Formats: sequence, C-alpha cells, structure tokens
Amino acid sequence: MGMLYDYFHATDHTTAVNQAIGPDGDWLHGTSLEETGADWIDAKGLDPNVVLAQLVAYAEGVPFTDQQDAPELIWPEPPYPQGESTDPESPWNTGLILQRLPDRWRDVLATLPEDAVPMVAAQWYEIEEVDFADYLVARNAVATFMALACRARMAGAHLYCRCSL
Repeated sequence: MGMLYDYFHATDHTTAVNQAIGPDGDWLHGTSLEETGADWIDAKGLDPNVVLAQLVAYAEGVPFTDQQDAPELIWPEPPYPQGESTDPESPWNTGLILQRLPDRWRDVLATLPEDAVPMVAAQWYEIEEVDFADYLVARNAVATFMALACRARMAGAHLYCRCSL
C-alpha cells in the first residue's frame, strides 16, 4: 500500500476542502474531485514535499536544498494528536491529507519556458525518489504540471494536493 497524490486548483481553502475531502471536511460523505468538477490531475506517487519540490527547484535552476517554502497542511487541521491513542472518529485516521502548495511554485511552473522543459525533465527523470518508466513519462509529467499551474494562475487560484493512503 502506498500514497496517492491528486493535484488540483481551487480559489480558497474552503473550496479545496469541499472538493477534495467532502462538504465542510466530512470525509464520510465526500465525493471525488471528478464529481465536484475540479480541474485536477492524478499524479500517482509524485509527492509534493520531495518530488514536486525537486521539479520546482530544477525549473528555477536552484538546488533542492535551497527551497525556502513548502506545502502547507490544510486538512486535517493541525496539530497532530499526540499520545498513544487517537479518537477513532478523528480525521487523522482517514488516511487523507490536504496541502496547499506555495503560490510561488505555481508561478514557477506556469512560467517555465517551453524550451526549458527537455532539460528540466531530464534532471527530474534522474531523481531517486521516483522511478519513471522512461524520459518521456517524466517529460509528460512536467508538461502536465505546467498546464495545471497555468490554468490555476489564469483562474487566480491556488494549487492543492490531496494525499491518500
């Protein structure tokens, strides 16, 4: 079993929670991103904190370790419950996490020049955290993230990632 990642854009946190988790964060009666009409992509195992952050670093031409910002946890609301037992009804037991990506990341991906894509994809293809089937899969993933970022930027929206176990 592993984590799956869906990326989408929404104008605010409330809309993002309603689309990705369920109305007012009700995961028991939630719907899919597709059913809510969200503009989203299924990124399988491409996590935001390491894998997408490396793509952004390559697009900026800076080392990954120089990233100054990171995704922000939106749902469940922090803090994580401490101790040995958690309430079985706790949203922390759902296996769902919703994060907002930095707007800077959206802008970096949305403005990546088309002629830079081959080199960025070649660098990203080599990271150890993902085993892309081949270079073309990595390049298509870069183009897909760029397109989503462009649509989000044009809509004046933020990028979000729903992680599910």
